[in-house]
Amino acid sequence: MSGGAPDFFYREAQRLGYVARSAFKLLQMQKQYKLITPGCSVLDLGCAPGAWLQVACQSLGPLENGGSVVGIDLKKVKVPTLCDSRVQTISADVMNLPKDQIRKLSPLQKGFSVILSDMCPIVSGISTRDAALSAELGMRALDLAVGGAALAPTRNTEIQSDSSSCSLEDDSVLKPGGNLIIKLLESEDNKEFSQICKPLFRKSSWLRPKATRSSSREIYLICQGLRRSRVAPYA
Repeated sequence: MSGGAPDFFYREAQRLGYVARSAFKLLQMQKQYKLITPGCSVLDLGCAPGAWLQVACQSLGPLENGGSVVGIDLKKVKVPTLCDSRVQTISADVMNLPKDQIRKLSPLQKGFSVILSDMCPIVSGISTRDAALSAELGMRALDLAVGGAALAPTRNTEIQSDSSSCSLEDDSVLKPGGNLIIKLLESEDNKEFSQICKPLFRKSSWLRPKATRSSSREIYLICQGLRRSRVAPYA
């Protein structure tokens, strides 16, 4: 926690056993969008210190419902309290971890139902640089979710028409109908994320959770219902 008196969310996190106040960000998203359903599989990118692991595990319902949560972070993260045997963590660089290795972490190696990306760069204080680094992390999360083939047409308006229709292949880590959360820093470049995600998902919207500190520029893109087949926006 940064300097100053403990705020409401910090105190509530302490009271309820969450390892960080950031738990309330995912709790709000879960309440509004019901992204994580009982028994589903969740991939948490940038999972340290583990608050989202706790909320994700709780959202799966009782242990007998099944489901799983896999957290990946550069740091070694110990599975926190409030989690059960369905949660595991891996220390790795998401930017360099092969996509097929990530997919193998999912149940039956068939992909995840939900991907959460709370990844954030080391902030330099230079807003344009920080936003660019954040966008790079966000694009990696999106690439993992939908597959590079689906993203390629959105980055090149000269792609031929026979490449404009993309279906889910083994290149994607998110299951059809799955949900994706991406944290970004506020920037004009965020419009590109909206343009990319709109045709790929049934619904996409922006949210600045109530637990976000007033000094923070972070904002979340909530994408719901990955389409089984989709058309590139600029084809």
